Amino acid sequence: MYARRRHRYFALMGLCVTLFVLAWAVVRLWSVPVAVGMCVVAMVLPPLAAMVANRRGPDDRWWDEPSGDPQSDEWWDELDGKKKPQ
Repeated sequence: MYARRRHRYFALMGLCVTLFVLAWAVVRLWSVPVAVGMCVVAMVLPPLAAMVANRRGPDDRWWDEPSGDPQSDEWWDELDGKKKPQ
């Protein structure tokens, strides 16, 4: 799952850089408004790429799930206020 998310992240970031470079190296010669539009699309892609890269997959362990180590789980429960210290 991690590799798939990483590939999607780099594909989106590569698309972002490609749009930006093409907008100001090639497209601006014919149409500045289209180049600006391409840059606006490129501006939206990095946050989208970050969301894709950090999305929790169905097989990923979430922060509040038990780890399987009873001592560690007890310690985290105490820190989170779920359990009173004894």
